[in-house]
Amino acid sequence: MRKLKIRDLTLRDGQQSLFATRMDQKTIDSLLPYYEEAGYYIMEVWGGAVPDSVMRYLGESPWDRLRKVSEAMKGRSLLSALSRGRNLFGYVPYPDSVLEGFYKEAIKNGLNVMRIFDALNDIDNVKESIRLINELGGIADGAVCYTVDPKPEAPESKPGFFKRLFGGKPAEPEKIFTDEYFVEKAKEMEALGAKIITLKDMAGLVNPLRAASIISRLKAELKCEVDFHTHCTPGYGLASSLMAIMNGLDILDTNIWWFGGGSAAPAIELIYIFAQRLGIELDVNMEAVGKIRTHLLDARKALADFDLYKDNMPIPFDPLNDTLPDHVSALFDKAIECARANDEEGLLDACHAIEDYFHFPKPNELVKTAEVPGGMYSNMVAQLKALQASDLLDDAMLLIPKVRRDAGLVPLVTPTSQIVGSQAVSLALDRKKGNPDYTTKSNQFISLIKGEYGHTPVAIDPAFREKITGDATEHPYDTSSYRQPDNPVLNDLGGVKLASNNEEYLLLQLLPTVANGYLRGLRTKEFELKQAEEAAKNPQPEEEVDNRPITGELLSAPMGGRVIAVNVKAGDKVKPGEVLLVYEAMKMENDVTAEKEETVKRVFVKVDEVVGTDAPLIEFED
Repeated sequence: MRKLKIRDLTLRDGQQSLFATRMDQKTIDSLLPYYEEAGYYIMEVWGGAVPDSVMRYLGESPWDRLRKVSEAMKGRSLLSALSRGRNLFGYVPYPDSVLEGFYKEAIKNGLNVMRIFDALNDIDNVKESIRLINELGGIADGAVCYTVDPKPEAPESKPGFFKRLFGGKPAEPEKIFTDEYFVEKAKEMEALGAKIITLKDMAGLVNPLRAASIISRLKAELKCEVDFHTHCTPGYGLASSLMAIMNGLDILDTNIWWFGGGSAAPAIELIYIFAQRLGIELDVNMEAVGKIRTHLLDARKALADFDLYKDNMPIPFDPLNDTLPDHVSALFDKAIECARANDEEGLLDACHAIEDYFHFPKPNELVKTAEVPGGMYSNMVAQLKALQASDLLDDAMLLIPKVRRDAGLVPLVTPTSQIVGSQAVSLALDRKKGNPDYTTKSNQFISLIKGEYGHTPVAIDPAFREKITGDATEHPYDTSSYRQPDNPVLNDLGGVKLASNNEEYLLLQLLPTVANGYLRGLRTKEFELKQAEEAAKNPQPEEEVDNRPITGELLSAPMGGRVIAVNVKAGDKVKPGEVLLVYEAMKMENDVTAEKEETVKRVFVKVDEVVGTDAPLIEFED
């Protein structure tokens, strides 16, 4: 009997897609004994947003998470992480020395499989990671990012026009992202040493017939195992997974019931029913999966603050013991019949009816129509809300195809989805103000156009590059320009260093802003434990608040965020273009610069302070 291997995403991508990566270590520890029994081929437990989020929101160590999972699993399943190639788990390119340090430490702490992708599908950005993972004794999993050719560019945007975006007679769209494009990328990765090839569909845009054609081509032209990773956001996930299985797939990515569907990958329980009827054995202990499912319900309830569907969760279901109603059972048979006949509409109808019966979230029609990841859309909503310009959402969505074309048709996946989405918002604001397009540009967009993120699928127009960067020539990321982050001595915390060991310093290299706050928090707790008695005897006087009225010119925050650096103090004379402070918004760093020569009167914010839109930042002399 043919076996289908399963990669479980529940502890990483599942909780990231549905619950903002807020599952703490204590909860994960409680699940691991049951995972050991389950015998999954691969468990994805690390990478992606985990290193950032566990430090940023939970105050936990990413290394501890990997170590504890590895110790508990005792080698029963391969452990995998998601890496953005040259970007690792961060948002900017890193030199080979940082890649090697991180991969070496990860494998030492129990990682087996590193799934490596690049947001631009630029093979140059993944080849060093594939080489290093293989040399260090890991398994390189090369992921090709699925994307689609953009919709025809819309006319000038008007309020509410997004609802009518696809009416009229569109121009002939580009045909860049063909089956051949994805297969050739996969073959290049296999030639570099990838032992698994994943078709990575981060936005869930692979429709069933496309899944069949690409997976069948990959199976015919590759020697290594083929994996399919998709999400259910626009409603294709379950049907496309079935088509992939029926076209020879080796490994499928799934989540366990309470963490499946919606913006996450399909639930393994539904895949199990399909596999049974196809005469395929799932290579996993479904009884143990049932035990995990029981405990996951409590884990999901604990994440209610981050659960958009907490009031409409799936109904309980055990595929080993529960009997399906006849009409639901017939839907599974109908889906298989339609898949065999390449009847995509009938297949989707059957799968949507199955998901509806079990109360999984309905397809997100906006994501399906706009063909953008759900996270990208929500980031744009948040950005416009912070700018008090929510009325521009339709216009910003309309401008995504233009920004993508101008930027070389980049796939929309972290970090390019954030960069393109943010720039579309800025473009909408520029047009509203009557400014020329691209008057406002983020540092990340400039870097993308300059070439620092890699080669785009389509070459960028040199004239456009010159307009954005001031130079028509492409300038790739220069590893010689990388500067190791400082590891300062914290004199205010007893003279200890910020990073106390190599693991912590690697975090500082990868995510300097987040790691700085996390490590300072650790050192502060350690210092407070040592100095608790002395601090109780000698409390520090409260800092005086400057309540003088504001009389000088005021610089306010353009959008909400967290202050990363303050470069000026009262009395400093500044020049036009000088960076006064840096703050983080939407996981991207933003410079606030001086517009003219002025003298700083006072600074209202400090490092790590969170500020809202229009909050006062700096007052200048009258």
